Amino acid sequence: MRNPAPTPVDILLVEDDPGDELLTREAFENAKVRNTLHVVRDGVEALRFLRQEEPHARAPLPDLILLDLNLPLMDGREVLSHIKADPRLRPIPVVVLTTSEAEADIAASYHLHANAYVTKPVDLDAFVKAIGKIEGFYLAVVELPRAR
Repeated sequence: MRNPAPTPVDILLVEDDPGDELLTREAFENAKVRNTLHVVRDGVEALRFLRQEEPHARAPLPDLILLDLNLPLMDGREVLSHIKADPRLRPIPVVVLTTSEAEADIAASYHLHANAYVTKPVDLDAFVKAIGKIEGFYLAVVELPRAR
């Protein structure tokens, strides 16, 4: 049974689209679990954040990562590969959250050990509901490893 007063959850959103960031932020603002959403805009910055390198030296290790695949500088597949190859980062659940419905992207993401693959709905309400389902499952149902 879940603790009735759970510890706040740190979520890292790796997303280059400001509109999708805003929608995700709004969806999590209504979350049942207290959370802090950290946002980085590209794959290189994501790894700096996760490795706590400047300018993210004081960043917390997230409890959950929402990862877009189509990112500048380093794509999400490469970021996922680095995360799952690092023993310190490997336990952090990674949800691929992308517009791609390509079977090759889905297969590659799971091959790289993504914990879930969610296609971003184009419709605003459907997008908010999808984020709500991620929140409901990962933040209210399952026990997340504390990556601290």
